[in-house]
Amino acid sequence: MGVLVGRQAPEFDLEAVVDGGKFVDSCKLSDYRGKYVVLFFYPLDFTFVCPTELHAFQSRLEEFTHKNVAVLGCSVDSKFSHHAWLNTPRSQGGIQGVTYPLLSDINKEASKAYDVLAEKEGVAYRGLFLIDREGIVRYQVVNDLGLGRNVEEVLRMVEALQFTEEFGEVCPANWQKGERAMKPTDEGLKEYFS
Repeated sequence: MGVLVGRQAPEFDLEAVVDGGKFVDSCKLSDYRGKYVVLFFYPLDFTFVCPTELHAFQSRLEEFTHKNVAVLGCSVDSKFSHHAWLNTPRSQGGIQGVTYPLLSDINKEASKAYDVLAEKEGVAYRGLFLIDREGIVRYQVVNDLGLGRNVEEVLRMVEALQFTEEFGEVCPANWQKGERAMKPTDEGLKEYFS
């Protein structure tokens, strides 16, 4: 499948651990219609780069929530592995304190649907998808297994998407909230550079 940008995000229906420890039998993408969704895949629980990313998303969760964004983490681990990792202190490599949903893609169906499954290793690459309120993928990035993501950049992309939706302008390179954007026309580009 490859590039999902501009397409309907693949639906999923997965078991999950929510609110830092409660099991749910069904967590669907469609449950979040009307919200923006940051869906990120990570290789495995109880590894090395992964807890740094999960804590980084948690540390900025209030900002995502304020922007009407649901954050969902997903790996090929079981819900029981997620639960055990959530009950392991940070000082011991755990993710205690993480409260957003962790999806269990134990059958690897979501990883395949989002085209992030590393076949040889049997785990998901670090795929991240920003999905709009209508379920359309608007941004995606996939990192190799050893390359952690920048949560600040994810927030910037959320702000850029929301800005373009609200004002109909486009965001140039390195755009930050509060900076000038441009009209998507020849005149807009010339005005931006002048």
